[in-house]
Amino acid sequence: MSAPNEPAEPELPIDAPLAPLRVPAFSLFAGSRFCSVTASALFSASVAWQVFDLSGSAFDLGLIGLTRFVPHLALSLLGGAVADVFDRRRLIMASQIVPLICGVSLWLASADGSANLPLIYAMVFAVGSAAAFESPAGSALLPTLVPRAMFPRAVTISSTLISLARVTGPALTGLVIAAVSVSASYAVQAGLVVLSLIGLIFVRSRVPPEAGGRVTVQAIVEGIHYVRQRREVLGAMTLDMFAVIFGGATALLPIYANEILQVGPRGYGLLTASLEIGSLSMALLLIFLPPMRRMGRALMIAVAIYGLATILFGLSRSFPLSVLAYMVVGMADQVSVVARQTLIQLATPDALRGRVSSVNMIFIGASNHLGAVEAGFVAALSSATVAVVSGGLGCLTVLGIVAAKLPELGRYRTDRNPTSSGG
Repeated sequence: MSAPNEPAEPELPIDAPLAPLRVPAFSLFAGSRFCSVTASALFSASVAWQVFDLSGSAFDLGLIGLTRFVPHLALSLLGGAVADVFDRRRLIMASQIVPLICGVSLWLASADGSANLPLIYAMVFAVGSAAAFESPAGSALLPTLVPRAMFPRAVTISSTLISLARVTGPALTGLVIAAVSVSASYAVQAGLVVLSLIGLIFVRSRVPPEAGGRVTVQAIVEGIHYVRQRREVLGAMTLDMFAVIFGGATALLPIYANEILQVGPRGYGLLTASLEIGSLSMALLLIFLPPMRRMGRALMIAVAIYGLATILFGLSRSFPLSVLAYMVVGMADQVSVVARQTLIQLATPDALRGRVSSVNMIFIGASNHLGAVEAGFVAALSSATVAVVSGGLGCLTVLGIVAAKLPELGRYRTDRNPTSSGG
């Protein structure tokens, strides 16, 4: 039902592939997200380029990820609680002011030659802090923009645009730096953030923001308790986190390209891109396939394929087969992303979506960073092949444990498991 004083929406074909784009609020939000994620990817690529240009140090490059992850980890639970108390759209806009200021600051500092490592790390830290508030607010806002039955399609379209943005950002960075300078890339990033903010101005939720509430420790604990209580939600987060921790091979791609497959820098580039190519191709395919209803089962099947494809990649000594296997890894990961996000958001009441999303963000952040550590540690003790293959086997083992201990995950259906509040 439309919110008061909101014009009635036309009848929409719920199962039409692009139906969510006919909802103005969603199309504006999706466009805004594309701009903001492209800006974020562009900012990260620009920072990496500039840090290495200034220092020539791999260690300093590694500090970038740590500098951004630490505040995100420390503030995510608080950000989720804030997203459940304040207007989420305005919270996203306020959060995006930070990367806008940081982009403009690095643009000006780089243009006059005053940019240095302490300034860059300070800007990265600030952007990571803001992301701790923007990410849960964005995830929690999305379900309130479209009818519930249309939400799986909305997640698929949103994930497709995000995948495209993550490819577009670094590519655009390279073009701008080559054609102009790194300072110009920060200017482009700031412009994209401005476009994102303009789009958000006109977004209107189907569920009016609720007044009242306080950001307290008890409220944060309530979100954590809900995740523990809803076993399908806990299962989805746990399965995805450990699958990425054990199955991630990205950190070892340079070893595979140079020493195992012996394909050099060009082969490394194609090998790295194959993951995103797989993700993007599956994202586009999901738009036109019938929407998934058994999200829990879809997630488990995707993780199984993810683990098997990782094992195949680890054992392969053929470059074409390795590229194909890593594309399948990306395709399975994309299905996992759509299934997990849809399940978590639809299984969570709107009043708790910010806090539950923040817990999910911590799981995702931990998996992305710990996965690289796990792969590197095992490879150092044995070999890259052992690290990747054992990681794939570990992924399948976790799947078996979660299926046995949390059977609610496999039974979850979006058309039979309504939450206590809408979206």
